[in-house]
Amino acid sequence: MTTAEQVVSRILQDVPQPIWVVDTDGRITFANPAAVAALGYQDNSEFLGKPSHTTVHYCPPDRPAGDENCALLAPARTGRAAHGESEHFIRRDGSLFPIAWWSSPIDLPAGRGVVLAFTDITERRCAEQTDRERDAATIRAAEAKAAQRRIMEQTTEIRRQTARNLHDGAQQRLVALMVSMELARGELAPGDSDLRVFLDSAVTETQSAIDELRELVAGLHPPTLQCYGLMAAVQGLADRMPIPSRITSNLGKRMSESVEASAYYAVAEAMANAVKHARANRVTVSVEFDGKALDIGVSDDGIGGARVGAGSGLVGLIDRIGAHDGAVEVDSPPGGGTTVRITIPVDPGSAGRRKPVKPGAHPSREA
Repeated sequence: MTTAEQVVSRILQDVPQPIWVVDTDGRITFANPAAVAALGYQDNSEFLGKPSHTTVHYCPPDRPAGDENCALLAPARTGRAAHGESEHFIRRDGSLFPIAWWSSPIDLPAGRGVVLAFTDITERRCAEQTDRERDAATIRAAEAKAAQRRIMEQTTEIRRQTARNLHDGAQQRLVALMVSMELARGELAPGDSDLRVFLDSAVTETQSAIDELRELVAGLHPPTLQCYGLMAAVQGLADRMPIPSRITSNLGKRMSESVEASAYYAVAEAMANAVKHARANRVTVSVEFDGKALDIGVSDDGIGGARVGAGSGLVGLIDRIGAHDGAVEVDSPPGGGTTVRITIPVDPGSAGRRKPVKPGAHPSREA
């Protein structure tokens, strides 16, 4: 053996790349230690001389068998190198593993054969599968959030339309009815005392129905929110609160309709919790906009101990804000009051596009 042949032999023995040679009859004539180890054998004598295709190359049931159909041995017929990553090899224990392979023609004393190199790509395939699953999960999460946002926007539109219909329809009819009864009461003769009592009661009940309907309309979608913006609507919440409140804000721009509605209902939920569950005596609301996000804080001096999932309504609040990629934090130590912090990212390009807030529409107040 010449010095050059010795160098080549040493390289083939020491290289970590699995390599073997198949003769013109498709039989294995050489395999380096890396190939022996990759296939799970102890020594290459266990498969030397055996048919390459049937010994180590897995052939799916739907594929024609035989050396003439083996892509790895094709260079012996075509004289052209080939490469692929869709084949599997069979280990000695019968297990399969995916390979990337390179096959080139080689002239041997008995005719043209192939020299084959391969790499076990099991780990790479697993990593690729993990990446695909992660990407798919990311896409599904984004689609779910987009769907949730669309549902909220549709719900907001339905609430607004329902509130408008109630205001323009049932409420106006009740007002007209009350005016008619007031006119009728003014036409009564002095002796119609029984009828006057009846009309007095009817007017009172009608006024109560109008007041209740106004409260319902305000709860569904306050007209102030659409006309004057978030802080005017929050001020309206505070005006209806049975406990004193303090509201501060630097918000001078209109947000998108969806962001304003979500922020409003989040504040409404937090303020309602302060009254219903926290037994608070005072509530403080702050709304700040730094150009990138809307930061909202609702604090009370109640009994504390609030936590998500404890019937506080905070789960729905978190879902609503989460649809905007926002975050909700609840700090509520027992006996130390509750603070709900809400952050809603805002596209800088979307702020200020709507009708601006009218001056004086949301003054800070302390009651």
